[in-house]
Amino acid sequence: MAPKDPKQGGGFFASIASTFSAVTKSVNGLVGYEGLEVINPDGGTDDVHEEASKGRWKQEDRDGYWKVMQKYVGADVTSMVTLPVLIFEPMTMLQKMAELMEYSHLLDLADECEDPYMQLVYSASFFISVYYAFQRTWKPFNPILGETYEMVNHGGFTFVAEQVSHHPPMSAAHAENEHFIYDITSKVKTKFLGNSIDIYPVGRTRLTLKKSGVVLDLAPPPTKVNNLIFGRTWVDSPGDMVLTNLTTGDKVVLYFQPCGWFGAGRYEVDGYVYNSTEEPKILMTGKWNESMSYQPCDAEGEPLPGTELKESWKVAEVPENDKFQYTYFAHKINSFDTAPKKLLASDSRLRPDRFALEQGDIPKAGFEKSSLEERQRAEKKNREEKGHEFAPRWFDKTDEICPTTWDDLQVYQYNGKYTEHRAAIDDSDSVEAIDVKSIEFNPWQYENLAA
Repeated sequence: MAPKDPKQGGGFFASIASTFSAVTKSVNGLVGYEGLEVINPDGGTDDVHEEASKGRWKQEDRDGYWKVMQKYVGADVTSMVTLPVLIFEPMTMLQKMAELMEYSHLLDLADECEDPYMQLVYSASFFISVYYAFQRTWKPFNPILGETYEMVNHGGFTFVAEQVSHHPPMSAAHAENEHFIYDITSKVKTKFLGNSIDIYPVGRTRLTLKKSGVVLDLAPPPTKVNNLIFGRTWVDSPGDMVLTNLTTGDKVVLYFQPCGWFGAGRYEVDGYVYNSTEEPKILMTGKWNESMSYQPCDAEGEPLPGTELKESWKVAEVPENDKFQYTYFAHKINSFDTAPKKLLASDSRLRPDRFALEQGDIPKAGFEKSSLEERQRAEKKNREEKGHEFAPRWFDKTDEICPTTWDDLQVYQYNGKYTEHRAAIDDSDSVEAIDVKSIEFNPWQYENLAA
């Protein structure tokens, strides 16, 4: 007998998925904004107009933004428009990719496991953990082509990410230690809906556990960002996350409950670890903003007698009243104090717009952002005039095309050169100590560019 579907509720799971979608209502009666939906995850229809008056936008900023954006309703706006810096956080998308590594110890535990199903429990918990950071609704900066981010000071692993394509925007990252190899080619598609945006993950994520040699493949759910203009911005990711063991055929299927009436089901995640014949072996349940737990189960998905629910992951303590809702690890990602020796000049930490925003200087951040974008356009023109094609330093474009639910993906592969680069620096006694803040941000490959 098949286990009960967590989407339908019942069985072991205490979290019953609401049969209602989140409360929605059009912003009617406001000239120029007809048809935009406001979604209040914590209330009912009677307070939607009050919710619409909230949010981070000043009236004049909101009006100007909507005049620019209304023509893009229904379109993929991944790289079509320039957005105001006031909606950004002082972090780039490459750093956001690195933020996934906060709980990398879970991958160490997965590699040390003899039980193949517990390997999946710890690995799935690792991929769930990143969603805590996703509830931050500030937008990260889009990386400049050739921009990088490196981290060598957390969890015993080396991490490097690089912006490998500008149109379409694509990033690649590689992380490795004695237990695991993590590789990702990141790309998204979007659909702008006026007061919300749907984000579809087109990337490919592969995780190799070194002890057993198994390779895991991740397929995450789409994400919806609600209340972009009216109301308090919030994020939901309803749907299945599937983590498949490509070596054995075992898999984890975890269902992210959609937010229902008065917040019912919000954050809740339920599902099972299955063997290769799709028989449930371990149930998993929790909230993506708090913790995940697991328990062995029978063929019907019910807990085995004599077993108990055990915690596999819990969110770490976070700072109180942080301006950007950063975790301690997010601050570490931005910190110059934790930068590696001889930091690459293309590193995201060095971006002048990101640094200005971190210091609270919004006008300077906006000016520096525009300057970088102008210089990127100038480099593109220079490159095309020379008949050259951009080539990433640390990743190679492959001939592999990976099909996904929403689009095909050109895969980029780590070429190993960063490992050699970092080893040479670490083995050298002649590396001069310099003030990393004095390094000028430089992802450019071509000279004589207009500022």
